Formats: sequence, C-alpha cells, structure tokens
Amino acid sequence: MRIFYEDKDLIAVEKPPGMDAQSVHSFAPDMVSEIRKHIHMLSTGGGEPYVGVIHRLDKPVGGVMVYAKNPKAAAALSRQVQNHELRKIYAAAVCGKPVDNSGVFVDYLLKDPRENKSRIVDKGITGAKRAELRYRTVQTRLLEGEEVTLVQVELVSGRHHQIRVQFAGHGLPLWGDGRYHPAFGPGKRRGTLALWACGLAFRHPVSGELLEFFSAPEGSVFPEFADAPLHKTLESGAY
Repeated sequence: MRIFYEDKDLIAVEKPPGMDAQSVHSFAPDMVSEIRKHIHMLSTGGGEPYVGVIHRLDKPVGGVMVYAKNPKAAAALSRQVQNHELRKIYAAAVCGKPVDNSGVFVDYLLKDPRENKSRIVDKGITGAKRAELRYRTVQTRLLEGEEVTLVQVELVSGRHHQIRVQFAGHGLPLWGDGRYHPAFGPGKRRGTLALWACGLAFRHPVSGELLEFFSAPEGSVFPEFADAPLHKTLESGAY
C-alpha cells in the first residue's frame, strides 16, 4: 500500500484497482482492513484502530484517497465533502474526442440499485440527482484504429458512476468500461476500465493546512499516454 501522508488524524493512500474502498463481507482484502493492519503494526495500543471512510472509489478504479484516523477528523473531512471543499481530479481515457477542449457536463442521474447502474434522465424524474463535472482534454491518440482521448476531470458533485455515466451519455464512453460501453460488454472486446483518481486536495482537519496529492494513472491504456501533460496541482482555473 503506497502511503502519501500520515499523521495521528488521517492517512492519504493510493488504492489499487480491483480493491474495495471500504469494508465488505468478503475474504478479499479491502482498503479499510489494509489500513487497520498498517496501523496495528505501528501502534502498541490495543483495540481495533478507527478508520473513517470519507469518500469512495469504484472497485475497478485506482488512485489517491484519504481516510480519517479518529471521529473528530472524520467529521471535519466529511464537512469538506458536503461543502464541495474536498477537490477530486480524475484521469480518464474516452473513446472519441470531445468537440471542445474543455467544458462542463450537467445532467440528472438516476441509480438502479438492482443492476448497480445509473442513467441520465430528465430533471423531474423522482429520485434523479444533479450531476456536474468539469473536464479538459489532454491528448488524443489512435488506438486499435480509433481515436482515444485522455481527459482530466474534476467532479463538482459525487454521484454513483458519475464520470462513466456522463461521458457515455455524451457519446464518449470510457475505454474498457463493460458496464456503460457496449463494445466492451460481455463476450466482446477486452480491456480494463481507464479511470484513475489522480488528484486530491483538502484542508487538514486540525491544522487547516492545504494538503494536495497526485497519483500517476496506471494500467489499462494509460501507458499509451505516458508523455501526456497531466496537471499535478489543482490550482484554481485549471479545469
């Protein structure tokens, strides 16, 4: 487990793709259990360490995350999430090329828990939630005979499968997304989901210091964009 930063209040880590971000009823490892094991090794105190889940990543998605190590820090970080003060930047490879080099998607999403999917619906549909993101194109390459574009995305809201659903709904499905890209569905093209949580910025829950972390995207088709000029800081106006 790669650790970017740790103190008595929080730990910022890189979640590997394929690992759950929170505890699950499974024998497979998850981030919370791995962090607890790490804390156990460093601490001589008894009892189960506190690990507060502040935000989530889909299981196939890797990248930077922050967890709280006590309830007070968890409450402070959760307030930043609710107030849209915790900033999250993603790298994604989309099939096609956006018309504009930068833009904003605003849609209304409805989650279907039975199928574990979301879809874009009209604003007035019961249960629909507003979803907003900002994006900028980074680089376009020809892969397997089609244009694939690396984009960096900042989530303004945090909805179920938001980046995957919104880009697919705007005609730019993510490479390797068998759930929202028909070409990668069961029995069709093979590929892993090209989505990575590359940037995270927030205020320390106690000191108020701005903390900012960057995780370079790995796996899927990201090596094809190894020389792409990704933003490594979340300065205002970058998106």
